[in-house]
Amino acid sequence: MKLNEVIERLGLAVCTHPEKGDVDVTGGYAGDLLSDVIANSQAGNVWVTIQVHPNIAAVAVLKDLAAVVLANGRQPQDDTMQKAQQQGVTLATSRLPAFELIGKLHDMMKDEG
Repeated sequence: MKLNEVIERLGLAVCTHPEKGDVDVTGGYAGDLLSDVIANSQAGNVWVTIQVHPNIAAVAVLKDLAAVVLANGRQPQDDTMQKAQQQGVTLATSRLPAFELIGKLHDMMKDEG
């Protein structure tokens, strides 16, 4: 599944790098502890979190994630937006809680396979 389809079906608001929508999504990961995301997420995952600080962009680059989605209507800090833009990270937001987002993403990926 392509990132554009995930963005459209989840109704995400893209903050940075909308042009990267052709990236393949391999799955999803939900977590707010950066060390856990580093240890357990996989390349191509869409990471759902409530963290808004710049380090989320660094983790996304380190793990080669397809996108970072901020749940619960959270908005990225200005320096987070800047870092995501500089590092080529697709950052998006949603009003939905993380539980609902990752459930919908899971169902989408299951239907794909």
